[in-house]
Amino acid sequence: MGGAALTLTAKTHLLGLRLYALIGISVTLLLALLLLVIFYFRSALRRQTRVKHASGMISFSMKEIVVGDLKRVGVEKAGDGGKACCSSGDASSSSSEVKAAEGEMRNIGWGRWYTLSELEEATSAFDRRNIIGEGGYGVVYRGVLPNLSVVAVKNLLNNKGQAEKEFKVEVEAIGKVRHKNLVGLLGYCAEAAKRMLVYEYVDNGTLEQWLHGDVGTFSPLTWDIRLKIAIGTAKGIAYLHEGLEPKVVHRDIKSSNILLDKQWNPKVSDFGLAKLLGPDSTFVTTRVMGTFGYVAPEYASTGMLNEASDVYSFGVLLMEIISGRNPVDYGRPVGEVNLVEWFKGMIGRRQGEEVLDPLIEVQPSPRALKRVLLICLRCIDSDAHMRPKMGQIVHMLEGDEFPFRTEQRLTRAGEINSSNACSTGTKRSPLTAHKSGDADEERQMCR
Repeated sequence: MGGAALTLTAKTHLLGLRLYALIGISVTLLLALLLLVIFYFRSALRRQTRVKHASGMISFSMKEIVVGDLKRVGVEKAGDGGKACCSSGDASSSSSEVKAAEGEMRNIGWGRWYTLSELEEATSAFDRRNIIGEGGYGVVYRGVLPNLSVVAVKNLLNNKGQAEKEFKVEVEAIGKVRHKNLVGLLGYCAEAAKRMLVYEYVDNGTLEQWLHGDVGTFSPLTWDIRLKIAIGTAKGIAYLHEGLEPKVVHRDIKSSNILLDKQWNPKVSDFGLAKLLGPDSTFVTTRVMGTFGYVAPEYASTGMLNEASDVYSFGVLLMEIISGRNPVDYGRPVGEVNLVEWFKGMIGRRQGEEVLDPLIEVQPSPRALKRVLLICLRCIDSDAHMRPKMGQIVHMLEGDEFPFRTEQRLTRAGEINSSNACSTGTKRSPLTAHKSGDADEERQMCR
C-alpha cells in the first residue's frame, strides 16, 4: 500500500505535476467532454421537436383571405423517413419557412396542440356512440380529456382539400375570439392528412333539434326562452360584425349551428364557411355557399357577400324560432313551402298571430309579437342596404320600442307626407319603400 501511495505522489515529467493531480485533471476533462456531447445531442433533439410541431401549424396571415376564395396554405407535418408533406407548394420547406413556422408557434397565444393519439383516447378511438353531430363538413365527437373535461372534437372530412380550408378559416376566424355567445375553440390537431378542431362542449343540443324534434304536446321553448335565444344569437353575430377587426361574416347562420346549454344560452358555431372582411372592404366576392332557405337573394345572384347577408339569414332564423317551421318544407301545401314567402303573406293579410308555433303554450302579448314580427321583416328587406345592423337588431329585440321606419310617401298632388304612426326608425325613400313591399306591411302592423 505504501509503495502505491508513493507512486501516485511521484512527480511526472508533465509540468512537474504529481501523478494523482494529472489523473484528476484527465478525469475532469473527460467528464466535461462527455457533458458537452450530451448537451449537443439534447439541443439537436429539441430543435427537431420544435420543427415537427411548428410544421403542423398554419399561416396566420389574415390578409390572405380578405378578398376572393381562400388560398391553400402550406400546412406541413413531419412524415415517415423524416420527409415533410405539404398541402401546397414544394414538398420540402426552406429553412426560412421553418423558422417562420416556429415563430408562429411561439406567438400563437391561445389554445393548444393536441396529438392524434390524445384525441383518439378522448373519443374512444372515434367510437360512433360518441358522435354528437354529422354533416358534409365532417363528424363531431364527444370527448373526455385526461383531466375529465368534456370537449367536442370536430373531425373534418378531407374532400379535395376542403378540410384544410375549413381548418384554416375556423382557426383564423375564431381562434382568439372569446364571447359568451360564440362557441369557444380550445385547440387543434394536424397530423398527416388529419385536420381536427377541439371546441368547448355545449351540453343541450342544437336549436334545430328543439324546434323540429319530437318534444311533446308543448315545447319547452317558451316565448321568453325563444326570445332569449334570439337575443343571444344576435349578440354573438353582432360581435363578429362589429367587435372584431377584420370583421367576420359567418355565411352559414342556421338553427343547426346554434348550440344551447342547459340554461338555454345560445352559442353560434361552425365557422367553416366564414369570410374575413377588412376595414376598407364593403363586400367580398366569393363562391356562393350556405344553406338553402337561409341565403340572402342578392348574395345568391351575385356572389357579393357582406354583413347584410348574415342579417338576412338571421331574419329567416328568427322566423323559424317564432313559427317552429323549417325555412323550406316540401311537405307543406303550395304557398307554404318557403317560410319567407308564407311569413310575408301572413303579415300582409294581417294574420300575424297565426304564424306562432302552436307548441308555444303561453302566447306573447300582441305588442311583443308585433315588434318581433317587424324585426323579421326588416332583416329580410329585399334592399340589403335597408337591413339593420346586428347591433341595432339586438337593441330592438331587447327594447320596448317598435322598430318601424319613418315613411315618406308621394301623394297624387306630388306632396310628401311623413308617416310617423309608430316609433322612430331609419328613413327610406318612397321608391325603396315601394320596391321592397314592406311599407304597407309595416303600416298594417301599426294599426
